[in-house]
Amino acid sequence: MTPRRVVVVDDSPTMRALIRAALSDHPGLEVVGEAGDPIEARDIIKALSPDVITLDVEMPNMNGLEFLDRLMRLRPMPVVMVSTLTQRGADATLAALELGAVDCVGKPSAGGPAAFGTLADVVAAAAEANVTARVTTPARPRADEDYRPGNRIVSIGSSTGGVEALTTVLGSFPRHCPPTLITQHMPAAFTASFAARLDRSCAPTVVEASDGDLVLPGHVYLAPGGARHLTVRRLGERLALRLVEGDLISGHRPSVDALFHSVAESVGPRAVGAILTGMGRDGAEGLLAMRRAGAATIGQDETSCIVFGMPRVAAEIGAVERQLPLSRIAPSILNLTRQTPDGAV
Repeated sequence: MTPRRVVVVDDSPTMRALIRAALSDHPGLEVVGEAGDPIEARDIIKALSPDVITLDVEMPNMNGLEFLDRLMRLRPMPVVMVSTLTQRGADATLAALELGAVDCVGKPSAGGPAAFGTLADVVAAAAEANVTARVTTPARPRADEDYRPGNRIVSIGSSTGGVEALTTVLGSFPRHCPPTLITQHMPAAFTASFAARLDRSCAPTVVEASDGDLVLPGHVYLAPGGARHLTVRRLGERLALRLVEGDLISGHRPSVDALFHSVAESVGPRAVGAILTGMGRDGAEGLLAMRRAGAATIGQDETSCIVFGMPRVAAEIGAVERQLPLSRIAPSILNLTRQTPDGAV
């Protein structure tokens, strides 16, 4: 297969060299150009027509967000943000993901190319991303404020492309939404900022999950990135969150599979599971466990996914009961969890 062509955009020559070196050993990638600022990048992109670019946020002449906004409107293409792991860097990177960047990778504070970890795999996956779907996301329906939750909880897993997908789904949730647990693959420094951005833009209360939190209606709990998995356990008739230390599961920590398996065990048929856009297979086996336990399960369809990896595997193994475009996932979740006149689900 012909390697995908990459252009690296960063104002630091040292960082450009490190990124080039981190990508050089991947058989599916070829770095064909570098740029030190967006003005230079614009000319190089026109001349070389790369399949994917890596993009810094803070650069001279034009910042990365302004450049990304123009690029997505005039020449949509896959972009991976390579950002500093700081509060300012996290906020800017999340804004970039909302503008259309496919994924984000943190800049290491020290070390050589190996310190970039999964950068090459992320860039290779981004090169295959369905960027058009991200640019043309349908308008969100108005939140249903007449909705009242029944006794079901919702668990959602996502990865590459998940920032926009989750923003779309939760933006359609009413204030009194069903209790919702989310594992999104994201650097540890970014999840608190992402929860805060969602809380500001959505009707429900969105928080980064804490160990021991009770699971309540009207609340959305986002798994913190880092060393623990988000799970749920029973406390009598109530449910509480557990952040569990452990090895990588399905290549990730936190893992969607860890969340879904715990929901299958603790909640069973009172749950709704949804697997959204993402690279790999994390969440597929857990969603299958949920379906076997009697839960309703939803997978995002290929057309609306940025990367049709996780939902594809889940569908192939029989874990997906309903496969829906992104615009229909929130209404489906609300219909499945709505309280009926007799008080049941």
